[in-house]
This record gives sequence, C-alpha cells and structure tokens, in this order.
Amino acid sequence: MTVAIIDYGSGNLRSAAKAFERAIRESERSDRVNVTNSADEILAADQIVLPGVGAFADCRNGLENLDGMVDALEEAIIGRGKPFLGICVGMQLMATRGLEHGEHKGFGWIDGEVTAIKPAGTAEKNGTAIKIPHMGWNDIKLDCADHPLFAGVQNGNHAYFVHSYHMVCEKPENQLAHVDYGGPVVAAVGRDNLVGTQFHPEKSQAVGLQIIGNFLSWRP
Repeated sequence: MTVAIIDYGSGNLRSAAKAFERAIRESERSDRVNVTNSADEILAADQIVLPGVGAFADCRNGLENLDGMVDALEEAIIGRGKPFLGICVGMQLMATRGLEHGEHKGFGWIDGEVTAIKPAGTAEKNGTAIKIPHMGWNDIKLDCADHPLFAGVQNGNHAYFVHSYHMVCEKPENQLAHVDYGGPVVAAVGRDNLVGTQFHPEKSQAVGLQIIGNFLSWRP
C-alpha cells in the first residue's frame, strides 16, 4: 500500500512523513510513504494525505499551481473513493468555501464553510483569557466515537492545534469531534471515505500516532 502525502509548498511535510513512517513501523505494516507533487502519483496511491499550514487561499492556490493536481484529487478521492485525510488547512479545503481574507472556493466535499474562531464574550480557559490563534493542547470531545479514525481514542485525550479559523458543517453528522475554546470549535470532520482533523496528529504524540495508525488501517 502506498500513502501519498501531497507536497504543494505548504504544510509540515517532514513531520507528517516521519509520523506516518513511525506509525507504519510500530504497527509492523509494509506501507510506503510517498511525499509527492505529481498528479499521476496521487492517482496511483492507495491513500491520500493533504497537510496544510497557512491561509486557506494560499493553500488552494498552491494546489492549483500543480499541473493536474486538483483534477487528480477529485478523480482519486471522489471518483474512485480512495481514503483521504486532510490535516489543518488540508481539512478546511474540503469545505464549500473559506472566509479567510475574503471568500474562496473550497473543494465542496463537505457542506460547510471555514470561518474565524470567535470566542463568546470574555471567555476564559483554565482561568486565562481566550486568545486567537487557538494554539497548543486541547482535549477532544468525540461526536462520533464509533468512527474508525478514533478507535482507541477517548473523550478528553489531548491533541495539538494551531489555527485561527475552523470549519462549520451544515450537516451535524459530518462533525466527528470538537473542542471547547470559548465555545465549540470543530476538531474533526468526515463522511464516506473522507476524514479531516483540525489538529495536527503528527504533533499529537501517542494520540496522534493512534489516529494515523487507524487511518492506515481504514477501509471505507
């Protein structure tokens, strides 16, 4: 099995690749990790991972600038149903649109929009005023605990976040997990063969490796 991690000039590619390689070793799997900017290699892969760091529009433009990449993603993921994991902005790009620095078109794979985190009033967390960006560790609250991505993950397990925007799903069933940060903030989304995490599993230690291992084993 080949796991393709898309290199489009944005994202923690080295950290993501190392985390996937470690999860493969620890589970004694034989999968191969391929960090690639080739549309043909995306089409040939068995599973696809889209990391992302930065602004929504910049990440979308980075993909658009790779010859044939957006069409290859549509064909591989929607047309052929290959398992897909979006990380941070890679997750946000699944939405209908993003509202960061203007309005920008997403892939439209999950109905919803990416909007700024707006803590309610003078909200505090652990006695400290809420700050944006939401950065650091937070405890996950599972909205769909039986999803295969969260096998072995418990309510209250911690994951690592760095973001100022989050996805708001039109359909509640597409929200797989959230965190409390001055109000609910989406932590994971999914449907069919698609999953995405707003947090960074590659930075989330044991919980992150568990989630990566679950993705590797997932056969939707």
